[in-house]
Amino acid sequence: MRAHRLLIIFPLGLLATSFFFDVAWLVNEREPLARAAAVMLAGGVFSGAFAALFGIADWRAIPEGTRAKRIGAMHGIGNVIVILLFAASWIVRRNEPAEPHAFAIALSAGGVLLTLGTAWLGGTLIERADRGENEDRRESLSPTSTAVR
Repeated sequence: MRAHRLLIIFPLGLLATSFFFDVAWLVNEREPLARAAAVMLAGGVFSGAFAALFGIADWRAIPEGTRAKRIGAMHGIGNVIVILLFAASWIVRRNEPAEPHAFAIALSAGGVLLTLGTAWLGGTLIERADRGENEDRRESLSPTSTAVR
């Protein structure tokens, strides 16, 4: 689980920052802000897809039938949707990167909001894994487990 947690820093930073550059563009309509947001979107989408490969490998290592496996699946599916939202935002603005449409910014905003939940799920898995709560135990991270409160 080490590589995935290191690799997610790039897409998280790039995609969130692209949205904040969009907001700054909405405030003052300076073209370089919108262009920078588009470039960050591209970098975030590609680095997010790369990080996902390592996330899939980590998820496959979680024991079947555990709550951790289900939470990991929710985290992964949610992040696929996040990447698709940001990719759609990037595609919508590709012909006019200096003047993003409201729809493109709305897609990015949706991606940021969903990321808050998926990042929390992933962080919870990492924290509990670091404490050894889901190491080869079927009952780990289950609703009745004493490790979850």
